[in-house]
Amino acid sequence: MKTNLFDALPTLGSDAETFDELLRSDKVRIERIVSTGQSSPPGFWYDQPQGEWVVVLSGAARLRLAEPDQIIELKAGDYLNIPPHVRHRVEWTDPAQPTVWLAVHYCS
Repeated sequence: MKTNLFDALPTLGSDAETFDELLRSDKVRIERIVSTGQSSPPGFWYDQPQGEWVVVLSGAARLRLAEPDQIIELKAGDYLNIPPHVRHRVEWTDPAQPTVWLAVHYCS
């Protein structure tokens, strides 16, 4: 079934990010994430047992890695691999346009 990653985007000012699972198997999960100005709550860190490869398809974002403490700016076309248990958080997403991410969660 054909679908487009840019169909049915939430409107700006939505309260929460949207997570749409596109594919799942034993070793991989692919999801579309749409942010409309959201960031991680204060003090919250992702610490995932699987790796995550993420690409920003539109919009922009800032991620923070815990160790070493590092801010990573992402714009359309930029991608990043986050190994398992690398603590990270979303510091900022563009409030002026949807930030569309494609995230691939994988087992090593």
